[in-house]
Amino acid sequence: MDSTNREFLLVDGYNIINAWPELSEEVRKVDLASARDRLIDIMADYAASTGISVIIVFDAHQVEKNTRTIQNIDGVEVVYTKSGETADHYIEKVVDAIGREVKVKVATSDWIEQQIVIGRGGHRISARELYQEVCSLISKRRAMEERQGKNKETLSDIIDPRLKEHLKKYIRD
Repeated sequence: MDSTNREFLLVDGYNIINAWPELSEEVRKVDLASARDRLIDIMADYAASTGISVIIVFDAHQVEKNTRTIQNIDGVEVVYTKSGETADHYIEKVVDAIGREVKVKVATSDWIEQQIVIGRGGHRISARELYQEVCSLISKRRAMEERQGKNKETLSDIIDPRLKEHLKKYIRD
């Protein structure tokens, strides 16, 4: 984890998956791994759009070895806790380590976890609030892309109409 970037968002992965409608639907229709991948994609886009360092933490699930796994996927740090360690515990350790030095937000709807995070110098954002923030970013991007699409000028748009007619004589169908 590089603390040179001064703002972090820690995401309680399974808490968010269970709270967001399309991700919980993904679990029901496909599988948990697909929902995890989709959350990682969404948060990678969020990180790229906001410049915030995102760390997604997943509880160890049926893990026999006692080692934590950390991967960097599309600019997002993805942590799978070691056996016997919860995502909450890992998040609390990170907030303890950096929460008073840099801005750290934790995305979870677990009320007790939110209170612990605040007490350790972090900020909290609920799953619903993060969902709304992500949806807002997507809407803004789409609106900007539409505006850019409408303002695109091609050579045909800017060429003098008389010259265009003249050139049509030389263009074969």
